[in-house]
Amino acid sequence: MLRTGLAVAPAKEPRPTKDVPLDTILIGDCITRMNELPEKSVDLIFADPPYNLQLEKGLTRPDQSRVDAVDDHWDQFDSFAHYDRFTRDWMAAARRVLKPNGAIWVIGSYHNIFRVGTVLQDLKFWVLNDVIWRKSNPMPNFRGTRFTNAHETLIWAAREQKSKVTFNYEALKLSNDDTQMRSDWLFPICTGAERLKDESDQKVHPTQKPEALLHRIIMGTTKPGDIVLDPFFGTGTTGAVAKKLGRRFIGIEREAEYVNAALRRIAAVKPHSKEALKTTQSKRAAPRVAFGSLVEQGLIRPGTKLSDPKQKYTAIVRADGSLSSGEYTGSIHKVGALVQGAEACNGWTFWHAQIEGKPTVIDEFREAIRAQMSQIPA
Repeated sequence: MLRTGLAVAPAKEPRPTKDVPLDTILIGDCITRMNELPEKSVDLIFADPPYNLQLEKGLTRPDQSRVDAVDDHWDQFDSFAHYDRFTRDWMAAARRVLKPNGAIWVIGSYHNIFRVGTVLQDLKFWVLNDVIWRKSNPMPNFRGTRFTNAHETLIWAAREQKSKVTFNYEALKLSNDDTQMRSDWLFPICTGAERLKDESDQKVHPTQKPEALLHRIIMGTTKPGDIVLDPFFGTGTTGAVAKKLGRRFIGIEREAEYVNAALRRIAAVKPHSKEALKTTQSKRAAPRVAFGSLVEQGLIRPGTKLSDPKQKYTAIVRADGSLSSGEYTGSIHKVGALVQGAEACNGWTFWHAQIEGKPTVIDEFREAIRAQMSQIPA
């Protein structure tokens, strides 16, 4: 029996906190199974719920061949009211299992994302971003009656307004060629070898998401070891990517065909090495180091002259860690702002010291102290 990606039978009683079913697919209704999980036990939820596409007739191409559209029973609801009740129930269950600093990602199309967003806010989730997934290879509009539907929308929301969610800003920026990651993402839909097929060479799941999409979400908004829950697990994209990235996962799925495909898929995944999984740390998350510490430790001596990159302004370092520049005295930030006539200034990147005849930003000295601190055993 597989240990990773093990599918288990429905449980009758809620599990204790110490017994969260990690790296497991829970079989059954997502609302029931989430309500069986311990409260406040997961770090992130990725939800790809039914879109309620409301397809009344088969979709055909101009040559009258049939389009393999999403017409499965699990995407069919009697009315908008029925869909809204379902959405509210699964989101309430999801909010219950999120840790206080947890977050949720929900993906949808124009058919459902606005209704989903309303319920999110009604349940007091705090919306952080909406992200556009622009498909590089979307299905064309065969009837020529509308714009080609070339994107889906993701909503990223914290459990509550005061939640301190994980956001690996620096890592995402580095992965984007040292440019801030934007909220419009370009990925192809799931095709080729990544698309799971059955014995008849038919798609196992009609809405299988590309691993690249989940890679960015999990890498950007979780830490190694975090628990990621997917209540609409399907063929296991979330679990496969979580395993590769050193995260733990919980999947919930009721369709046996999808469960079996996910089990095979995840069992074949090999996690990346610990070294490969190290994430570039956000400067905001780094230990706080005061400028006075640099003076106390002798990295910058009292009397040192600092200047801006263009050497237009200068200041003298004082023994108490403050700066003096003409009539101005105060912190590196305050004096930097005053000499420029600005409202604010990041003194760490504004002021430079001359080291061997070359201007060196003082933030490098702070990073040296942080490097020393990281060597101290916890």
